[in-house]
Amino acid sequence: MQKNLLLGIDLGTSGCKMTVFDFEGNVVATYTRAYRTYYLQTGYVEQDANEWWKVVCEGIRYMLQRYDIQPAQIAGIGIDGTSWACLPVDKEGNPLRRVMLWLDRRAEKQARRMKEIAGEDRLIALNGNPVDAAYITPKILWIKQNEPEIYRKAYKFLQSNSFIVYKLTGEFSQDNSQGYGFHFFNISKGCWDERVAEELGISLDLMSPLFHCHQVVGTVTKKAADESGLVPGIPVVAGGLDAACCSLGAGVIHPGQTQEQGGQAGGMSILVDRPMIHPRLILGYHVIPDRWLLQGGTVGGGGALRWFNEQLGAFEQQQAGETGRSPYEIMDEEAEIIAPGCNGLIFLPYMAGERSPIWDSKARGVFFGLSYEKTRAHMIRAVMEGVGFSLLHNLQTAEEAGAYVEGLNSVGGAANSRVWTQIKADITNKTIYVPFSDHATTLGAAILAGVGTGIYKNFDEAVKTTVRIQRVHFPNPKNHDIYMGYYKLYRELYEKLKDTFHSLYELANN
Repeated sequence: MQKNLLLGIDLGTSGCKMTVFDFEGNVVATYTRAYRTYYLQTGYVEQDANEWWKVVCEGIRYMLQRYDIQPAQIAGIGIDGTSWACLPVDKEGNPLRRVMLWLDRRAEKQARRMKEIAGEDRLIALNGNPVDAAYITPKILWIKQNEPEIYRKAYKFLQSNSFIVYKLTGEFSQDNSQGYGFHFFNISKGCWDERVAEELGISLDLMSPLFHCHQVVGTVTKKAADESGLVPGIPVVAGGLDAACCSLGAGVIHPGQTQEQGGQAGGMSILVDRPMIHPRLILGYHVIPDRWLLQGGTVGGGGALRWFNEQLGAFEQQQAGETGRSPYEIMDEEAEIIAPGCNGLIFLPYMAGERSPIWDSKARGVFFGLSYEKTRAHMIRAVMEGVGFSLLHNLQTAEEAGAYVEGLNSVGGAANSRVWTQIKADITNKTIYVPFSDHATTLGAAILAGVGTGIYKNFDEAVKTTVRIQRVHFPNPKNHDIYMGYYKLYRELYEKLKDTFHSLYELANN
């Protein structure tokens, strides 16, 4: 049977999405399912890796049956996943505890201790990233200190995509693009630093072999085939970080191109051809060899608008139920009639603390400027603008490191909103290109499999073959000028509230 399909698997924060593509990038089949997130207490956020695998198997079986796909048609499999997921496993790859997610911030004490032991400036120079509790290194140290029996039993520490790669192939792997989660990973050379790992008290025996993201790690085993409905022998590549695969699926493969992320979390990934380190940003390998992504990540992306819909969007949900439309469509229409700046309403999108560039786990979401004449529509647009301001804050910080941003390729669910995308174009004063965004991340994972198995001779050919732009948003200079006044206040608000955020956190958590 002809092998003419590629499978991309995306382990996102809120759920798993799987897509089968033909070699031209057309969607043949797709499946999405949420999984449970455990919020145990403030700062403790976990998921069950076994549930990840269960959902993957269910999704593959569903697509094969629903879309009449023969598993032998699949030429390769690529997997991407969320960053900074910390999962200790035994020699058989069995999880020893639930996964500590990137949202998990329990390891604040261990992050501070890392700075004392190895020096923050030294770790940033090596790894290119801040020493923060969200990363994997302090989480490993937290397990070592608080769950010594689990640490003793641990054979490897895996991440989201590497766990699924293991379940499919029986091989342990660590892709380069996820290496930045470990502060003893050399971001310039793409290798482990044994001396720093030893100083931090972590054995490199707990790390898996490093792979390029498009490199074939192994093939589907009989056991995995029996569980998933696949056939043995399908090549599986190492895969990579979801934001990096999303950048690839959005066509970001040359310096200056930038992916703007409109998923649960927001942010940007600027492609650079050499390591550019900024202590307030995130630097990682792209899924393309010898390329890096200078990234800014905010917790308040599409998740902020989802929160609004779930908690305050009863009207939109009712209208959606009566008309058969999406509540987000209705919110778009409401936001569109409000003037830029929302007549003096500003939203800080720090709904779970904030990552770059402020790195403050105690920051919180704020509506500033509420008054009797403000409506729900003002609040909806303010949420959109607040996320846009956080994007601009990260872009301006990247410019301090010498990064050049040519334009933004916008992907994720928020990119489907013409209103929100135009707001971001006006705030940043950048042209925004929107590919077929709903499947950009799984397409990037599938492209890795296509390059790794030789279906595409290189990444240029793969992108030219599969990525198509559907919309372009040009910035409105008049609106940009208006937004700059509000952006100044947006920046001032955090600085003035920073100490108050910390006092509120202490009061609420006593």
